[in-house]
Amino acid sequence: MITYLLSLFFGIVEGITEWLPVSSTGHLIILESFLNMKKMLGADFYSMFEVVIQLGAIMAVVVIFWNEIWPFRNKQEEEGIKRYVDFEIIDLWLKILVACVPAAIVGILFDELFEKWFYNPLCVSIALIVFGVAFIVVENKNKDMKPRVRSLKAINGKTAFLIGMFQLIAAIFPGTSRSGATIVGALMIGVSRTVAAEFTFFLAIPVMFGASLLKMVKFGFAFTSTQLITLIIGCVVSFAVSMVIIKFLMAYIKKHDFKVFGWYRIILGILVLLLGVMGVITTH
Repeated sequence: MITYLLSLFFGIVEGITEWLPVSSTGHLIILESFLNMKKMLGADFYSMFEVVIQLGAIMAVVVIFWNEIWPFRNKQEEEGIKRYVDFEIIDLWLKILVACVPAAIVGILFDELFEKWFYNPLCVSIALIVFGVAFIVVENKNKDMKPRVRSLKAINGKTAFLIGMFQLIAAIFPGTSRSGATIVGALMIGVSRTVAAEFTFFLAIPVMFGASLLKMVKFGFAFTSTQLITLIIGCVVSFAVSMVIIKFLMAYIKKHDFKVFGWYRIILGILVLLLGVMGVITTH
């Protein structure tokens, strides 16, 4: 029962932090250093669990943005193949796949190496602080600038690839935040906040499906009943919470910038460092 309650708690944290640019992986690593769920379920299962529960969060994007991402439909007003296929959405998916290439290649080749070196509270705290500062600096710099990319259609292949390179930073350093890295990168190259957030949401779909599949294959699908229930609870809860958080964030960024998340990251990063110095948590 304790394991199931912890899974519910982890699912809540994942659902909140996956979409806010504060690093879901970083928060889960910090949470694990306090609750030690890895010891309860085994290191191999937990390594898979903390990635796969993100699938629940990803499914929230699929549900909310279904009309924007599903290209096959029946448009009565169109003729020929355009009646059944929305080529603008196909073009969007091609750009998303271009943006996925850097992180996909590096993740497949070096996933275990990065997890060994960087998946600890010390690296997370440093990444939280560095990218927190980056958010504030970029937002201040862009305060009076008009973005050159104001719609998803305006994103070209080069812009998509550059956003993917920023995502690569998050793939290497937990605590950076995949959404945070891509949003900061998109803002730096002239993409509006709303478009940057939406593209980040869509980019998460193939990235996290791929990462989850990779982790499950490595684990071997050999679940005990407790492990399976734990995984299902985490996924379902992260889905439900994400449905709320995504809608909140899309409404929030229409009137506000991301600096508040920058300050939150800096404060949390400093707090984790202090807890490490005090010996409350192990930072390595």
